[in-house]
Amino acid sequence: MQLPSKLGAAQRQSLVDSRFIDFLTKSWSYFFLLGLVIFFSLTGMGFFSVRNFASILTTSTLIMLMSIGQTYVVITAGIDLSIGWTVGLSSVTTARVMRDLADSGNDVAYAMLVGVFAGLLVALIPGLVNGVLVAKVKVPPFIATLGMFGIVRGAAFLLTDGQQVVRGLSAELRESLRMIGNGSVLYYIPERGFEWFALPPDLPPQQLRLVSQLLPYPVIITALVVLVFAFILARTKFGRHTYVIGGSEEAARRSGINVDRHLIIIYIICSFTAGIAGVLHLFRFTAGAPQAGEAALLSSVAAVVIGGTNLFGGEGDIMGAVVGSLIIAVLQTGLVILNIDSIWQFIVVGVVIIIAVLVNQLQAALERFQANV
Repeated sequence: MQLPSKLGAAQRQSLVDSRFIDFLTKSWSYFFLLGLVIFFSLTGMGFFSVRNFASILTTSTLIMLMSIGQTYVVITAGIDLSIGWTVGLSSVTTARVMRDLADSGNDVAYAMLVGVFAGLLVALIPGLVNGVLVAKVKVPPFIATLGMFGIVRGAAFLLTDGQQVVRGLSAELRESLRMIGNGSVLYYIPERGFEWFALPPDLPPQQLRLVSQLLPYPVIITALVVLVFAFILARTKFGRHTYVIGGSEEAARRSGINVDRHLIIIYIICSFTAGIAGVLHLFRFTAGAPQAGEAALLSSVAAVVIGGTNLFGGEGDIMGAVVGSLIIAVLQTGLVILNIDSIWQFIVVGVVIIIAVLVNQLQAALERFQANV
């Protein structure tokens, strides 16, 4: 691309520099992720391995699923503070329905199927209420979702009778959950090669510890969810309307967009992806826990911001949130391998959020500069 000839040499150089900086500000998260991988690979023993990378991907699924819906909300200049406990509500609802159906003599597969459906259905309720409060009642998103935070938290603990987990899951049900939540389509066993879907029953314990899961089920499920919602946001009219609403809600109304209905659907999507995260959490840990997503709330917001979504709305994408989720997962895993206290994880994530906001501000300043050139 050639620069206009009427620009002076200094102006052309300034424009080139600003475009280069603009490229860096839009792509910094990818370079940052690569830098983290290189740093921890050089400093952390065992970090650079297929087994560890598969573990990082699996660890990132909870944050990634939460950040998908959060991205939609933040693009519309909102925020959902209730999704951490929506994850827990979905987890305990699914576990309780599975337990009760299995204890009543139903087939375990049937109990699991109905339980998953119930968990996802219940997860839609907080999103629906949040959407109505924000769109119809005009309650600020921060206040509406903060109130829902407390309601969903209480509901999740009511379903567990005040316990930290849903008790009474049978051994058969737990094993069925574990096979999916901790299973893989493809395994690699040193000195034996690849195995599809299941490990050999005669595998000795010393080899079992060395097995690498190349395609864990939670990662595959999360990847499918990412592809679906990334396509909706980037390639459909619904996605385009989402950006328009985030840019200017008043302009969106004038252009004929049903803003209220759209916002309600956005918050339902956010709760739905949190519900998927809650179900997967149950499958991975074979225990329905109210606090399953509590600690991941900050991380999900961080992933969205790190990925380049503007907190003031109108900008962002799902792939950015995916990269942000991977950055947080790599940070957490790397710090653990380096034997650094887990408390520092919160500090590091907070620092990265501030860096991301500063980069977003720099990008906005560059856009204003380019508009004036």
